Amino acid sequence: MKNIPRHYKYLLVAFGIILLDQTSKFLVHTNMELGNIGEIDVIGDWFKLHYLLNPGMAFGLRWDNEYGKLTLTLFRLVAMIGIGYYLVHLSKRGTHNGLMWCMGLILGGAVGNVIDSTFYGVLLDNAPIGSPTPWFHGQVIDMLFFPLFDGHYPSWIPYIGGDYFLFFSPVFNIADSSIFTGVVIILIMQKQFFELPEKEKIEEEITQQQSEEIEL
Repeated sequence: MKNIPRHYKYLLVAFGIILLDQTSKFLVHTNMELGNIGEIDVIGDWFKLHYLLNPGMAFGLRWDNEYGKLTLTLFRLVAMIGIGYYLVHLSKRGTHNGLMWCMGLILGGAVGNVIDSTFYGVLLDNAPIGSPTPWFHGQVIDMLFFPLFDGHYPSWIPYIGGDYFLFFSPVFNIADSSIFTGVVIILIMQKQFFELPEKEKIEEEITQQQSEEIEL
């Protein structure tokens, strides 16, 4: 067990996220109807399962351009490879375990959505109408919906006064939430995560001392 590379366990985290994400999407696709018709209440009106096809980015965002979807899918592929490489690189450097767990979450989420974008247009025939090819044009399956509360903006607010609003309106999936969780934790814990390992600290101090001696 001691000879197993350190990064394997973080890749296992990513694999777990991918498996959970793809299983949930398959179950939603095979057991639910699109839109409000097939909506399922999980926790009252606060948490619902809502089957939605997202041709764009996370949380329902879209990139409206003729080549937008293809560009987005290719970007996801490159990002996925880069994140995987960076994870292995950080592991070899002895980086903080917390950062490595977060990288595993981000990698798993990235791969999960890449699978949708790359293959679902063919496997599930869900590419948008008019797509030049079903490959790389698959729509991401979203299902997690948290409409926590709704109401109307106060009438005195310019332009939007009296308009209806819903919080939280985006529909997303496990891959999205995995990426979001990993990024947020890194931002909050960045001081601890990016602190130099003890060995590098010592080497840096020695180098600094040598520089000062040379200047003297």
